[in-house]
Parts: sequence; C-alpha cells; structure tokens
Amino acid sequence: MKAEIIDDPRFGSETDDLLKVLADQPALDPDPYQALLLDREDLPDPELAGERDPRAQVEDLMIELPGRSLAARIYRPSSQPRPIVLWLHGGGFVGGHLRDIEYATSGIAVAGNVTVVSLNYRLAPENPYPAGLHDVRDTLRWIRNRTDELQGDGRMAVGGQSAGAALAAGACLLARDENTPLPDRQILCYPTLDLHPDADWYQWYFPTDQVPATAVPLRASTLEGLPPALILAAGRDVLRDDALTYASRLEQDDVPTRLVEYADTMHAFLNFPNALSAGRHAVELIGADLRSAFSARRS
Repeated sequence: MKAEIIDDPRFGSETDDLLKVLADQPALDPDPYQALLLDREDLPDPELAGERDPRAQVEDLMIELPGRSLAARIYRPSSQPRPIVLWLHGGGFVGGHLRDIEYATSGIAVAGNVTVVSLNYRLAPENPYPAGLHDVRDTLRWIRNRTDELQGDGRMAVGGQSAGAALAAGACLLARDENTPLPDRQILCYPTLDLHPDADWYQWYFPTDQVPATAVPLRASTLEGLPPALILAAGRDVLRDDALTYASRLEQDDVPTRLVEYADTMHAFLNFPNALSAGRHAVELIGADLRSAFSARRS
C-alpha cells in the first residue's frame, strides 16, 4: 500500500547527532543479564526524552489481575468521559518502562482528547512469552469492566511502540480469535511483527521454538476482522519492512489502514522527542488520528 511520507530536512541530521550521543554512552556490564538489569534501572534523560505534558492529569495505580499486579499510569486531559487508549512501551520484550515515554503518553492524551493508560507489562527473561501478551489482553478486559470508574465512554484503542506495538497487534489477534470485544483502533509504531532470531532479545522472549501468530502477527494466516490501524514506520529502521508488510496485509484483508513513514528517522524515535522532531510530530499526528477516528465512530 502507499505510505504517507513525512519528511523534514532536520530528520537526517538530528538522527545522526543522536546516534553519536548514544554511541558515546559508557558500556554496561559485560554480563548480558546484569546489563539488562542496569538498563531497566536507568532513568530517561529529559534532554532526550522530554518531559510530561503539564496539561495532562496524572494518576498512578496498580492493576490487579489473576496472580499478578501491574503498575500503570493514567493520563487525562480533563475529568470528562472520553475514549480510553491502552499504551505499551517498547524495549524488546525485556526492557523499557512507562516512565521512558511520558512525553508521548501524556502528549497523546492531550492531543487526542483521550485517556491514556500506560502499562508496565511483565518482561522476559523472567516472564517469557506469552506473559506480556496475556497482560495486555487481560488489561484490556480490566479496562472494559471499569469504564465508568476510569471515566471512559465505551470507546477504546490499543497502541504501542516496537515490542509494545507487537503486543498490541497480538492482543487484537487474541481478541478476534477468542471472540471477545475488539478495540476500536490499533496504533502500531515501528512494530516488530516477524521472526527476528538474530535480535538480542529473541531467545529470552521465545525460550522454545513455539512462536504462534499472536507472538509474530505477520505469520497469522489471515488478518481479517481486526480493528482499523494506524501504522508508523521509520525510514532508517531495520524493522521498517515489518511495518510496511503488515500494513499491506491488513489492507489486503479489508482492514482500513493508514501507513505513515517518517523519512530518514531511526527506530524508537518517539522515545527521544527532545532530540528528534519526528517524535514530536508523531505525537501530534497520533492525537489527531485518534480524534478523527473516534469522531467518525461516534457519528
């Protein structure tokens, strides 16, 4: 399918500069697992990650699910009932935290006039597949059962970045196949949707050879019946083809799909909005897309 291309002369130079900054950061512990633990504790640099939108009302809560409690943070533009968006951070299924993406989650809430629930799902290797996916599925059900309590209006979306986008896509497949209510929209930002055995996280997230379609959505036999999608791709992302191929598959299976590619931009650009103007633009684009999608559904 044809992508909308967002290009700006700043994108390439900003990406080059950020990659140099990241390359100059000190090396972590040579032991992979210890390095992972250190990385999980590392707080985001506000000079790169930006700050929470001060217009958003913020609430922390624990989501109680069978056998586990999950931390979440809610962002609201006001106290009026509105659609709820479950948002999932990236991190290769082994890292990441809701605090890493507060510019995006708070900004999407304000720009989209939605309530955003940002979730800390369980991570591998301690909790390999399907733990994180089941957290997303069960949290969507938890939200639906508490719509009034969360000041929702019955409309819902799910979205995320990288691994979080894979979990969002997988949760939509699960809902379809389990014949449970689907979100009204899915937002997949530079998603990882296919098998990538050379990636560092792969063996930790998939400890066996069993990788069903809910783990790698591009391997699903059909994408019919899934929610309409907004998919963001990055021109300098090794996962770019995952986004483009999934968008084409969705379109072929009659799922309304909007594909937007940010040219000359790196993976995870939403994590670095102070350094990458593409990240700031994408927050506004996602917000506008949600406003339009929910307005159309209400009418």
